[in-house]
Amino acid sequence: MEHRNDTRSQILTTGRRLTAQQGYTGVGLNALLKEAGVPKGSFYHYFASKEAYGCALLNEFVTEYGVRLKASLAHPDMDARSRLFTYFEGWRTKQLSSNPEDRCLVVKLSAEVADLSEDMSSILQKGVSDIIAHLARTLEQGAEDGTIVSLENPEARAEMIYHMWLGASLIASISHSDAALNSAMDATTALVPAP
Repeated sequence: MEHRNDTRSQILTTGRRLTAQQGYTGVGLNALLKEAGVPKGSFYHYFASKEAYGCALLNEFVTEYGVRLKASLAHPDMDARSRLFTYFEGWRTKQLSSNPEDRCLVVKLSAEVADLSEDMSSILQKGVSDIIAHLARTLEQGAEDGTIVSLENPEARAEMIYHMWLGASLIASISHSDAALNSAMDATTALVPAP
């Protein structure tokens, strides 16, 4: 069973790297398996279809991202406002990285898989909903610790900010410029005022 998990993990790790570089549809199964060093006939032993593989890839990413997000937004040595802005500063840095693997897979794949797979879209939507919920909790904690003005609807504000950052990330990818991400940071500062 250990070999099975190692091989499956190798396919997913290689697939994540290739998908970050080429997109989901740009990665053919033959190229993926060759790069992963897995025999061609073995893929369907681990995944029922390319879509099942895509779902596994996204589930793994969303789970891993959720762990990092919780650690970032729950940092015990920082107040809520500092945690929120540190998270977005990290986002800006990663989206501007020259290494495609550093960038958010949600940003990379959201438009691409929306029309391809209902299951993959559902996984992405659940991941996005979880991120927004964490951001909303951080806004509420900021009101409690006195670092963020009390907001009438923290969930709606978190959703607006997250959507703005997704859009800014797409524009940054297209333009190869940090201008949209810098604007998103400025807008976030205005949308999350200190008391």
